[in-house]
Amino acid sequence: MEGAGGSVVIGNDDFRRGFPRCQGNDVTLKLHRTALTQGQRLIANGRGVWDERDAWSEHRPSARQENAFIKKYGFVEYGKWHLGVDDSEPSDTKEHYRFPYGDFDMVHRCGLLAAESRAGQYKYAAIEAAAARLVGLLDKLTPAPAERGR
Repeated sequence: MEGAGGSVVIGNDDFRRGFPRCQGNDVTLKLHRTALTQGQRLIANGRGVWDERDAWSEHRPSARQENAFIKKYGFVEYGKWHLGVDDSEPSDTKEHYRFPYGDFDMVHRCGLLAAESRAGQYKYAAIEAAAARLVGLLDKLTPAPAERGR
């Protein structure tokens, strides 16, 4: 479904079950095209990390790191590190930005895999496809650790 400005709008009734503070059927998540473009650019410039699937809980920025980044660069820059935006939340809140994929410096494969999995679980097809696309780009440019010595 096309939204304003050609953005892809993805509605999902299952979203409420995964995130209890969301109410009603008005919850929509959109693919954040600016974040997708930034991810592509960073990967093309060698700013990607090929890490293990389950490493995201250790590699994702902490709340303290997020707050410091927002204080220094603002929410627009913070949002570029998230593949989804939730228009039911104000744009100057963390809750507006969903599906993080990096640590404010590098794109992390584990973050992309987590975003792809979670987007698929809640049926956000455009966000799932965007994360998969970035994983594919990263995998093409950065060989898996076992293949690096060959």
